[in-house]
Amino acid sequence: MSSASTDIQRHTIASDATLREAFSRLNALSGENMTLFVVGPGGELEGSLTDGDLRRAVIASADLGHPVGQICHKPCLSLRDDEERYARVREARKRGVELLPVVDAAGHIVELLDLRKLRTSLPLDAVLMAGGKGERLRPLTLDCPKPLLKVGGKPIIDYNIDELHSNGIRNIHVTVNYLKEQLQAHFADPECGVTCVEEPRRLGTMGSLALVDGLQADNLIVMNSDLLTTLDFEEMFIQHASSGAMLTVAAIPYTVSVPFAIMRHEGHRVTGLTEKPTYNYFANAGVYMMRREVVSMIPRGEYLDAPDLIEQLIARGDKVEYYPIDGIWVDIGSPDDYRYANELMGSALRRK
Repeated sequence: MSSASTDIQRHTIASDATLREAFSRLNALSGENMTLFVVGPGGELEGSLTDGDLRRAVIASADLGHPVGQICHKPCLSLRDDEERYARVREARKRGVELLPVVDAAGHIVELLDLRKLRTSLPLDAVLMAGGKGERLRPLTLDCPKPLLKVGGKPIIDYNIDELHSNGIRNIHVTVNYLKEQLQAHFADPECGVTCVEEPRRLGTMGSLALVDGLQADNLIVMNSDLLTTLDFEEMFIQHASSGAMLTVAAIPYTVSVPFAIMRHEGHRVTGLTEKPTYNYFANAGVYMMRREVVSMIPRGEYLDAPDLIEQLIARGDKVEYYPIDGIWVDIGSPDDYRYANELMGSALRRK
């Protein structure tokens, strides 16, 4: 689980430093993100500096003793640490920026976001459900909780944690019950940024949400921890936020083909036949985005599954939407699913 933050000291240079020093500093960054940020006498951000900026300065007859503050790119795109990150990161990606400085009110750099690792920065908390017994995968799950089963040499749940991190989601909770000690040990390192929430008994997909303390964002993502998916969290969030929905559920296309002619009828009278019809549906994919206020509607300690909560919201007149998944979605619920997931990840690793 890699961080999207980068060492500030390695990427900053004083405005009165020379071109010669800047060339040396950039050379030391070879293989990394080769951008320096120029800071003034008070440590405030003044601009950015790349190898291209230095070469253009030399071509324009600047000598190697020339101060970088006079040739850096001003102003450079930055992000205030107290503003919403999502839109600025999206803008930076569109402009091809790979390293985005986060500054405080005085203009001092407090963080550098590596946009090669950080896909976006969504204003979401996350809750992953990891309390199930995985009974259909026995005997594999007799001594190992399903989220820790390895696919392509890596625990299933870690794919989802890494995906959340790459979307800038840092406040992550995992609900645990069955073989909870193993999951608690797996996430014991504070650096992983995951808090385990213990269910005293099985409370269903949504019932355990009432036990989660420390939610901070206005919206959260809730998902099963035993999924592998290429769901675009950013696009799902855009739809969820712009639609005004109370809850948005990710949906996977599901097709049913009937190998017989189906009768159309009125009572016992046949009015026609449809030969071997195909029906297309959207099925619940086990990933939900919802407003934080939904959590306050869930009674603490009571069992509640996702379909029941969705039905309750609809009955209240709240808006519930779906977001179709365009890509991979594997629910690892059976031995065949597990084999397929390993084959899928094995193929992906061989292509790298």
